[in-house]
Amino acid sequence: MLEIFQYGFLLRALVVGLLVSLCAALLGVSLVLKRFSMIGDGLSHVGFGALAIASALNLAPLQVSIPVVIVAAFILLRISSDGKIKGDAAIALLSSSALAIGAIVISQTNSATDMNSYMFGSIMAISNDDLVLSIICSVIVIVMFVLFYNKIFAVTFDENFSKATGVKSGVYNTIIALLTALTIVVGMRIMGALLISSLIIFPALTSMRVFRSFRSVTICSAVVSCVSYIIGIAITYYADNFPAGASVVVANLGMFLIFSLLGFLLRKKTQ
Repeated sequence: MLEIFQYGFLLRALVVGLLVSLCAALLGVSLVLKRFSMIGDGLSHVGFGALAIASALNLAPLQVSIPVVIVAAFILLRISSDGKIKGDAAIALLSSSALAIGAIVISQTNSATDMNSYMFGSIMAISNDDLVLSIICSVIVIVMFVLFYNKIFAVTFDENFSKATGVKSGVYNTIIALLTALTIVVGMRIMGALLISSLIIFPALTSMRVFRSFRSVTICSAVVSCVSYIIGIAITYYADNFPAGASVVVANLGMFLIFSLLGFLLRKKTQ
């Protein structure tokens, strides 16, 4: 495993992936508990459409997709909060529209190879510029989550009560959505638009098989996410033609099954 550090592209993929895994796990607990976990799929498809347009116009992919996905996250939050369109319906509406736009743009250009890596992920796609931008975005997400941890906790478990106590839940919901948007865009380079949402959903659900408190689930989720990513990268490195994104998802699935069995055994023991 140490020989990975001899290759620049693998080292970049490891650093970016671990940062994204950590950010996605932290945000994933709140998103899963708020039943808003599919926002990852919606925003990743918006990101795919933005990347398709950026590729067609020969523009920097991340510099185009980050503002577009952030705006989409804000729009999605506004649509679902006004009560006229439910959250899952709003995500489906935005997701399918963005995916269709991306497909149309790709069909009119010669960027099919690049788009394949955006859809399914590629550890070869991480450049030094992507690395720097990813580190900046990840630091922003982690710092914001730590600073607003108590408010995010309150909004996650009882939004009405948090409003009654003076917490501006709309502001903190917006912060969660925007931080999720940043994480999604950065992670798409490795995981792909079709698999990035797994980094949000799997670690949180895995941790909930064993732990019950918000803090314990959050910490365990972060550890599980990072360990699963390292295992996935190891699988990609040692196995021929194994895509990085799919390998990480399989590692997450394995962790979920292990924790599910462990949780079952612990419950049986306490009965």
